[in-house]
Amino acid sequence: MKIVLLERVEKLGTIGDVVNVKNGFARNYLLPQAKALRATKSNLIRFEAEREFLETRNTEAAAKAKDSGSDLDGTTYVVIRQAGETGILYGSVSSRDVAELVGGEVRRSMVVLEQPIKALGMHEVRVKLHPEVSINVTINVARSEEEAKRQAAGEDVIASQMDEDKAQADEQAADRAENAHSMFEDDGEGEFIPAAKEEKSEEE
Repeated sequence: MKIVLLERVEKLGTIGDVVNVKNGFARNYLLPQAKALRATKSNLIRFEAEREFLETRNTEAAAKAKDSGSDLDGTTYVVIRQAGETGILYGSVSSRDVAELVGGEVRRSMVVLEQPIKALGMHEVRVKLHPEVSINVTINVARSEEEAKRQAAGEDVIASQMDEDKAQADEQAADRAENAHSMFEDDGEGEFIPAAKEEKSEEE
């Protein structure tokens, strides 16, 4: 379908551009959200008559978005979720969750998230406040507030946990080896035999 854009659409064009798009994309997204018009003769005439108004409105909206976004850009939000030992979440963090965290006028459709967040860690997410204005926020997904603070400080909590588990396993293996060794004694000829049990002395 041939359409004329009423605002900038990423990877398509900007106001006034006439482009061809798939029918479904136009009918389900661009036309219902007033981002474009069918590029018919009458609509093109209508667009040219309203171009100045549309461009002025777009400029004002972009300026407003840029102003409000200046306080949000680079902010970090903590999300507490349950996760397994490997850091994979039992649930996920969706674009709706991100929109609710940022708050204000941010809607789910503004959050650019190709797929829900499904792992612990620091995740940078882009938010489009306006077709020409984007900001980045960081979503700190952790299992506890303490873990979130460690991640914010740059620690890879999953790697740290694996190191701790390995150190504990090594320590337990060393203890088992030491206990097994104490059960044998050198017979003086380089051979190890079961250690003799100490006999309790009887009181006379």
